[in-house]
Amino acid sequence: MIDRFKDGLLTPSETSSYLQIPQSTLHGWLKGEAAGAPLVHRVEPARPGQPSVPFVAVAEAYVLRSLRGLGLRMREIREAAEAVRAAFGTPYGLVSKRIATDGVDIFIEHGLGDLRRARDGQAPIREVVEEYLRYLSWEAGDEFPCSLRLRQYGQTAPVVIDPRFGHGLPVVEANRVPVKALTDLWEAGESVEDIAYEYEMEPDQVDALCRAVVRLAA
Repeated sequence: MIDRFKDGLLTPSETSSYLQIPQSTLHGWLKGEAAGAPLVHRVEPARPGQPSVPFVAVAEAYVLRSLRGLGLRMREIREAAEAVRAAFGTPYGLVSKRIATDGVDIFIEHGLGDLRRARDGQAPIREVVEEYLRYLSWEAGDEFPCSLRLRQYGQTAPVVIDPRFGHGLPVVEANRVPVKALTDLWEAGESVEDIAYEYEMEPDQVDALCRAVVRLAA
């Protein structure tokens, strides 16, 4: 079983691709520190080119990307990370289950300053932060996330990165089938209906996934 903290799940290139983060930005986060720990954790790969980003770091990078999406400066993000880690007593505070409750207040107090609205000028900042955090999933009794839903695939057939399935590849949340397995069949000429039947899905779900992959590749 893959260790979420100690086993490399993805390469930095894969992580930046799945999370839609510029590679230069991710490398900066992997090298940066907050509260005496890496801003985004990494492990020593078994061999050059092998995965060095554990699942917990994928989740950390997702949270940081979400905060950057609000227009926050890195200084503010680093302050928020330091405050959360200090409050929770763990270097993985950015993805602690407690971040979804009292942790939001810490972000607002230490990282968001006087900002009260999201960039669209409509949604209160608390609601926006909570919206980002709901893409992380925690199991009962576990402080740290077990999966991360990828927003870019939409709601029709939710897609997740789950270290227990797919070896880090994005998988369909409902049946844990790698998205690539579906799209490979589609690109080979299989019909949406046949693929849906094969994997016990609805045709509109397969169609939505294939369209998402084409859109993301454009």
